Amino acid sequence: MSGQQPLIQLTGVGKSYHEGDAEHIVLHGIDLDIRRGEFVALLGPSGSGKSTLLNVIGGIDAPTTGTVAIDDIDITALSERDRTLFRRSHIGFVFQFFNLLPTLTVEENILLPLELNGMKTGASARAHELLDAVGLGARADSYPDRLSGGEQQRIAIARALAHDPPLLLADEPTGNLDSETGAHVLKLLQDLTRATQKTVLIVTHSAEVIRVSDRVLRLRDGSIVEDTAP
Repeated sequence: MSGQQPLIQLTGVGKSYHEGDAEHIVLHGIDLDIRRGEFVALLGPSGSGKSTLLNVIGGIDAPTTGTVAIDDIDITALSERDRTLFRRSHIGFVFQFFNLLPTLTVEENILLPLELNGMKTGASARAHELLDAVGLGARADSYPDRLSGGEQQRIAIARALAHDPPLLLADEPTGNLDSETGAHVLKLLQDLTRATQKTVLIVTHSAEVIRVSDRVLRLRDGSIVEDTAP
């Protein structure tokens, strides 16, 4: 994989907030390249800046200093509207608490990112293809509250991959699941992303996620202090 070009390039990325007259620095001038197809675990204690870094890479939050380039596009130079459009086409998100919309069926939850991207032809077929891929083809008309936690996370993964983004960002995707269910969800996530050479960055505390990752980043006090293979 050493010959692969970076999909993610961070140069001097810093993030700070002001609370009254005090400045709170969350990220300290981070330089980071993540190659296409890499499966990367991001570790660190609470308050180390993991979620902030994930949000900056995902274009949800803008850095105070530095640049973030995804797929050779400097997203820090984009307007907020253009950054939103970029996220819809290039990035998928998976969260610890699933974030499925309770008033929509399973199929409708997966269709949502496709509709936001203006896809009409083939959208339903794509949703059913993904439902079959995550083993829930028979639950298309169910609502999220009728599903187990593991099933909801499988639907969340299908939704994140619906628009075929090159980058998937996941924040503790197995953190709200028991160990056996979490292992099944992780295996599914690996299978679906490695088959299509997607780049995956996972915030995690799971030893199993670390074990199967290509690379482990450790964040402490807003700086990357370790960058190794597991």
